[in-house]
Amino acid sequence: MAIDQIQQIQIEAGGDTQNILAEEGLPKEKSEPKEEISLSSEPVFNIGSFTVTNSLLNSWIAVLIIIILSVLIRRKISLIPKGIANWFEVVVEGALKLADSVTGSRDKTLKFFPLVFAFFIFILINNWLGILPGIGSIGYIAKHGGESLFIPYFRGGTADLNTTIALAITAIVASHIFGIVVVGAWKYFNKFVNISALIEIPRKIIKEPTIALVNPIKFFVGIVEIIGEIAKVASLSFRLFGNIFAGEVLLMSIAALAAFIAPIPFMFLEIIVGLVQALVFSILTLVFLTIATTKEEH
Repeated sequence: MAIDQIQQIQIEAGGDTQNILAEEGLPKEKSEPKEEISLSSEPVFNIGSFTVTNSLLNSWIAVLIIIILSVLIRRKISLIPKGIANWFEVVVEGALKLADSVTGSRDKTLKFFPLVFAFFIFILINNWLGILPGIGSIGYIAKHGGESLFIPYFRGGTADLNTTIALAITAIVASHIFGIVVVGAWKYFNKFVNISALIEIPRKIIKEPTIALVNPIKFFVGIVEIIGEIAKVASLSFRLFGNIFAGEVLLMSIAALAAFIAPIPFMFLEIIVGLVQALVFSILTLVFLTIATTKEEH
C-alpha cells in the first residue's frame, strides 16, 4: 500500500498511521524520542530500594572533585606554598577578608568560615558542572505513557530543587545551632517565643503600666520571626534553583537553534552566574549566622 493511500485512509477514518501500517503488515514508523525539560530530577539506577537520580549523581561527582582537590592541596601545604597551594591560599585569604567585612570580627569569621566556604565550593562546582558538554545530553531512552523520552545520565545538582532546599535547610539549622551555643538556649528560644516578655507583665505592671501593651507586641514579633526563618529557606533555595535552572533552559534552547557557535557567549555568561549565585548563597548564610549569634541589647 502506498503512503499517500495510507494518509488518505487516515484522514477518512480518523485513525492512526501506526495502527494502519500494522493492519497492512507493514513496518511501523520509528518515533523520535522526546527531550523534555523537567523540573524534577530523573532516576538513573537503583541501589536496592534507594533511587539514584541524575542530579544526585552529579552532586556525588562534585563531592569527589572536592575530595581529590583537598588531598592534592593537603600534600602541597608548606611554609612557602607553590603551585596550586599558592593559588588556593590567595583564594582563602581573600574569602577571609570578605567574611570579616560581614561578621566584623576575625574570631567569628574563623568559626563560620569552614561551613560557609564548604557551601561556596560545593555550589560553585555543581553550577559549573552543569555547563560541561555531556551534562544533560548523554543519557538513555525510557518509555513513559507510550512515548519514548530521553533521560540524561547527569544533570546539574543545583538545577534540582531538592538539592537547593537541602542546602538551605542545612544553612538555617546551622545558624540556629550556632545561636544556641553562643547566646544560650533560653535567650535564643525567647527570640522566637518570647515567654520572658509575658512573665514580666505581672511583676512590672505597677511601676511600668505601658508594659501591658509593649510586651504582648514583643511576643507577637517573636512569632513573626518564626515565619521569617521559614521564608529564609524559601529565599535561599528558590533563588539558587531558579537562576541555575533558567540558565540550563537557556543553553538548551540556544543549542537547539544553533548548536555550534551561538551557545558559547551564553556559556561564559553562565560561568559568571554560577560564581555569583554561589557567592550570594554563602554570603547570606554568613549573614544569618552573624545575626543568630549576636546578643540582643536593650
